[in-house]
Amino acid sequence: MGVSRRGFLGRVAASAAGGAATGMGVAEPASAQPGPLVGPVALTGMRTDREWRDFLAGQDPRWKRLPRAWYEGPFLGNGLLGSIIHGEPGTNALRFTVHHTEVQDHRPEFGHNWGVARLPVGNLRLHPVGAITGADLRLDLWNAEVSGTVTTDKGTIALRALVHNDRTLLLVTARASAGERDFRWEFVPSPAVSPRIVREDPPAGLEPNPAPVTTREPDGTGVVVQSLVAGGQTVTAHREHRRGDERAYVLAVAHSHPGTDAEGRARSAVRKASALPVSSLLRTHRAWWHRFYRKSFLSVPDEMLQSFYWIQLYKLASAAREDAPIMATTGPWLESTPWPAVWWNLNVQLEYWAVHGSNHLELDAVPRTLAENTGTLVGGLRPEYRPDSAGLRRATDATCDTSGTVAVPGIGASPELGNLPWALHNVWLTYRHTMDRGVLEDVLYPLLRRSTNYYLHFLYEGDDGRLHLPPTHSPEYGNAPDCNYDLALLRWSCTALLEIAALLGVRDELAPKWREVLEKLTDYPVDGNGFMIGAGVPFAKSHRHYSHMLSVYPLHLVNWEQPEHRDLIERSLNHWIGFEGALRGYSFTGAASITAQMGRGDDALTYLRELVDRFVQPNTMYYEAGPVIETPLSAAQSLHDMLCQSWGDTIRVFPAVPGAWRDVTLHDFRTQGAFLVSAVRRGGTTRWIRVRSLAGEPCRVRHSLRGRLAVAGVGGPAPAWRDLGDGVVELDLARDAEAVIHPVGSRPDLRIAPVKVTVPADPWGLPEPPQSGTVTQLDLTGHFDNDGITTEMYYGDGDFDGTGRTYPMAQLPQTGQTTDNGIAFLFTNGSEGTNNNLVAAGQEIAVPQGAQRAFTKLHVLGAGDTAAVTVPAVVRYADGTSEAAPIALTNWLASGPEFGETEAVITGQIHSRTGPLATKAAVFHQVIELDASKQLTAIMLTGPSGSSRAHVFAVSLEQ
Repeated sequence: MGVSRRGFLGRVAASAAGGAATGMGVAEPASAQPGPLVGPVALTGMRTDREWRDFLAGQDPRWKRLPRAWYEGPFLGNGLLGSIIHGEPGTNALRFTVHHTEVQDHRPEFGHNWGVARLPVGNLRLHPVGAITGADLRLDLWNAEVSGTVTTDKGTIALRALVHNDRTLLLVTARASAGERDFRWEFVPSPAVSPRIVREDPPAGLEPNPAPVTTREPDGTGVVVQSLVAGGQTVTAHREHRRGDERAYVLAVAHSHPGTDAEGRARSAVRKASALPVSSLLRTHRAWWHRFYRKSFLSVPDEMLQSFYWIQLYKLASAAREDAPIMATTGPWLESTPWPAVWWNLNVQLEYWAVHGSNHLELDAVPRTLAENTGTLVGGLRPEYRPDSAGLRRATDATCDTSGTVAVPGIGASPELGNLPWALHNVWLTYRHTMDRGVLEDVLYPLLRRSTNYYLHFLYEGDDGRLHLPPTHSPEYGNAPDCNYDLALLRWSCTALLEIAALLGVRDELAPKWREVLEKLTDYPVDGNGFMIGAGVPFAKSHRHYSHMLSVYPLHLVNWEQPEHRDLIERSLNHWIGFEGALRGYSFTGAASITAQMGRGDDALTYLRELVDRFVQPNTMYYEAGPVIETPLSAAQSLHDMLCQSWGDTIRVFPAVPGAWRDVTLHDFRTQGAFLVSAVRRGGTTRWIRVRSLAGEPCRVRHSLRGRLAVAGVGGPAPAWRDLGDGVVELDLARDAEAVIHPVGSRPDLRIAPVKVTVPADPWGLPEPPQSGTVTQLDLTGHFDNDGITTEMYYGDGDFDGTGRTYPMAQLPQTGQTTDNGIAFLFTNGSEGTNNNLVAAGQEIAVPQGAQRAFTKLHVLGAGDTAAVTVPAVVRYADGTSEAAPIALTNWLASGPEFGETEAVITGQIHSRTGPLATKAAVFHQVIELDASKQLTAIMLTGPSGSSRAHVFAVSLEQ
């Protein structure tokens, strides 16, 4: 079943690009309106490559030191091939990760975690001649490439890296100084094993995939063939060639199943690319990205969030394309994770929301994925429900396939029914933002009818005469009858089906049943705290998911513009987001979007800043036990919700702008009804709004303008319009017609331009290492040998004290660093299955050559695991001398410091193998005096005597 929208979207893309690049005369308003414009005006600004290049350069992330891990490094992608650049852990090398969204296993009988899990490909390593001493890198958003220099004690290597948009190649060019001319490349394939291995052993009967086979061709092309037990193969081909003093490295990945044509495709891709000059490859790659950015524009005076937004658009285009596999939880960048598949109970939905407002429907893979895999959605049910229903299992591969069936309400551990209707709400949003009838006919109507039928099989009439649902599952919380999650989705489904049938002119025999559901379905269960999980099940524990509030957001069935529901919404929000303990990043993006619906821009901004301060990593990535991509992308949607909303039948311009954002520019923001909206706010006042209709739909605008209004036509006469009161106007816009709404008597300056930054911030990435007179942070990553941190999602990972007990991840620093008493430390709190501290046992921690100097103090974050400990450490100096520097550390569960330390990090609980324990724990900050007259070169962390071990999380040096 195809999705007939390519023609429509092509027309939209072409017309949007034309409008952005051309000045447009604005006619005078209707004569009935006072204050006519005098002469033509033009929509100007953000029209040239230079304007775009200069603006996006200000948003670029920058790295003034070598990133240590995937959550710190610059990233590249094209929806298929993905790469993240960072130091090779424990090795003097630079890693370019290599992963591909099509690469997966094909044994669905073993489930989503193993049988159809995404599989790793490998890593490309750059081995320099000398020891790496520094890096200076930049992610050039405009050109979608990483450039910069890696410095060693032998010289420098200047690099440019990109994942080519059209050819799906990793291309790296390098120019080395004399001392680094002999650097070398190495591609290291990864075993074709599900990343779920970080949590558990493979299921019984799952035959391991064979080891990869590496060969080298006479022309120097390396080929790695990874055959699969299920048939098919993954092939990586790579080749280096030289032109003058430039060395270019080209790498391609191809996957095929069940055939074995991947090898031919990978070899061909490398051969053809190697025959072309690098300049030719750069030209075609950049052309796509330059067109991409021009489709919309957003500028706010908050430098951190403005940059964050544009990095998310870049990330979205690096991870998604309409014809690429639907995004798995990690996007194209597959790291060690317990989430190696596609999750449908929130992740997919949040991943794709931002494509609509940003006018990037070319990235939307949801409608196509569901349409192409309708048979799988039907086959995912028990046989007796397949004739008229469809359902979507919680986690699948990119074709919606996995083992098992969708659970039956009232039966099984977690009967989760809402995944397909919620995914179809995304399809509804796609329809509403395009008004493409093909989306309704080919995808939404047939599938929504089937997913609603599945609910109808289980609805029953209670003694109260109302329709009820047996126990179903509220994602990640638990089961309940009349679950609010499912009641909201069922209400929305029936409402949408009736509207779709009317739009398509269909007389559906099920329409009376849909109306009956809307008339008789039981009310949402609520209590004094607001929305419950379901009947008899209150919201009584901290929970990251807002599934119980789906009727408020994103469905808007219960909304702030209904005065009778405001108290319920506010109580529910406050109770949910105030319940600390299990809140995660997307808890705060959800809260930001809900408060934006309430018109509370300052609160929405507070929630977004909370997200960034607590969870977002230096490169804007995010993790929960493993990498998950939906949260930062949903934060981009929260910004959309603050600046323009279009649910219901009304476009709301600047509905929740924070008070500090006096100036805002929005251009070609796509709304429901298929409108492109541009608007400018200056000095805290909306100056004008331009609306362009792409489909000729009814147009209502809540304008946020002050005083009496005028409406001007663009390129033609002013449309008929009406002031409906309460800040809303209605415009009669034909398809492709435009109008400008502005205050009477004004001559609006229709200029699209970045606003002045009034809240400055450092660039995303990693700042320059501290200079003389400050603190030097030592990177211990290569020495870590213990995992002492777990998440509330899995208590079996890690063991801090030998009994399986650990620190809780959610209560520890999660952004790569922490500060105590003015001393900054690197702090690793990474993915599940990764080490995050070292157990002192004779490790020698070298002070990097460029950082060796006289220090006055050694600062250590650590703790004893079963008792207080003293590490008989030794420090070494450049003159060959050494001295004892004992490090005394208190037991992690002690009531307070025993050796004069401070409690740098405190948690309110610990984790055991069976769950959380209400026991306080701490990581202590100990300070040791050093000989300030000597140059420090190394620290030897000798193991303490006795049975208690000393765990070190971080070390910093104070000059």
